[in-house]
Amino acid sequence: MTENGDSTIPRAHGRVTRRTLLKAAGATALTAGAVTATASPAVADDKPYDAIVVGAGYAGGTVARELGARGMRVLVLEARGRIGGRIEPGTLAGHHVELGGGWFGPGQDLVARELKRYSLTTTEDVHATRMVMPGPNGYASHSPQEAGARLNSLFADFYAGSEQYFERPYEPLHRKDLLASVDRLSLADRIAQLQLTGVDHDWVSGATSVFAGGNKTGSLTGLAQWYQLAGGTYDKFLSVMSQLPEGGMISILERMLRESGATLSLDSPVTAIRERGGLTHVEVRGGRVYKAPVVVLATPVNMWSTLTFEPGLPKVYTDAAREGLGVPHATKLWLRVKGTSEAVSAQAPEGAPILLLIPQKQLPDGRIFVAFTGPALDVSDPQAVRAAVRGLLPEARVAEYRAKEWHKDPYARGGWGLRRPGQLLRQLPDIQQPFGRIVFAGGDIASGWNGAFVEGALESGFRAAEQAATLAG
Repeated sequence: MTENGDSTIPRAHGRVTRRTLLKAAGATALTAGAVTATASPAVADDKPYDAIVVGAGYAGGTVARELGARGMRVLVLEARGRIGGRIEPGTLAGHHVELGGGWFGPGQDLVARELKRYSLTTTEDVHATRMVMPGPNGYASHSPQEAGARLNSLFADFYAGSEQYFERPYEPLHRKDLLASVDRLSLADRIAQLQLTGVDHDWVSGATSVFAGGNKTGSLTGLAQWYQLAGGTYDKFLSVMSQLPEGGMISILERMLRESGATLSLDSPVTAIRERGGLTHVEVRGGRVYKAPVVVLATPVNMWSTLTFEPGLPKVYTDAAREGLGVPHATKLWLRVKGTSEAVSAQAPEGAPILLLIPQKQLPDGRIFVAFTGPALDVSDPQAVRAAVRGLLPEARVAEYRAKEWHKDPYARGGWGLRRPGQLLRQLPDIQQPFGRIVFAGGDIASGWNGAFVEGALESGFRAAEQAATLAG
């Protein structure tokens, strides 16, 4: 087993070199421009920037590039020693893997535009040749066509009515009148409404719990909006997680930051944001303070509760921070498996140690798989991991694996975003509005592809850049 947690970046003379930044970003080809990356000594900085961006994920990168294009002097503060936020490249057995993030998909127009801008291509993910699904007595194998037809039918029932309450899925409040009766429902509530039993219950509850980190936590409207954004069928919903970008998930972001001309300060976790004398004062751990007319907070919502704000945030923001928006338990597990090279996928019921297993690159002696696990699996225990994989694929032997427990990550405090019951109506659109000189950004608070998708982070980043430019004057 390889180590858990964030990867580290080697340093040269206190600065992150171009070579090490490239390694951190997982990119192999660059556009023109440069990112200045610095380490943060614990001294004051009295010269204001035009804008400060907190967080070097996709939302923060979008803001930095758009403000840089306006001629603004931008500082990006990133808590980690790498860029990407909840997008994190890694390696397993010498092969590139995505410890966070994973796929783009058709119909995500902002991503498509960025791929074209940077002349990046995508490849199709591996297609399963067999699907292992819950059966009446353990697990049973199905053809992808057979399993797909059944899943399409089950989820047509599950999301029935969402084509009306999300008539315009990019404008989630368009039918606010219809949302009142459904936004309060959890995924577990909806499963109970349908009185699903047996295999039908296991197929639906397993599929939804992968995305929600627990069906009692995730909202029906959260997943239903994704479903309608994708085109209103389960096949189309899965297709938006089917394309792998050239250079990895980080590839667009690396180019964005390089084009922005922004100063990027890594290992700079922000501890406080204070408004004083018409400027925001942003303090990082160790005591250094940066100043600018406006700050864009582009971190996961789950991180807001770790910061000191002066003046304090209004209720809509504090409620979101207290309740959380990131999936509470999210572990991504990459496995090098021997004993089978078949491109088999597997799905388990909610509560199983491994909820979903997806085939990836074929190897001479087996295959790499990616899995999403539940709290029932202790990924620090190799024997438990091996047993969990064998429970789905008896012929498989785990040679090595790497796990990323996002709920234990100190700068994520959860996985991808998915709204909880009631949050859509209680928080949008207020949570997207600036407060004083603070602008909020991030996929968690996007209107469209919110939470789990780069598309939503881009949407939010473009909106925040406009807001920040206006406030900066």
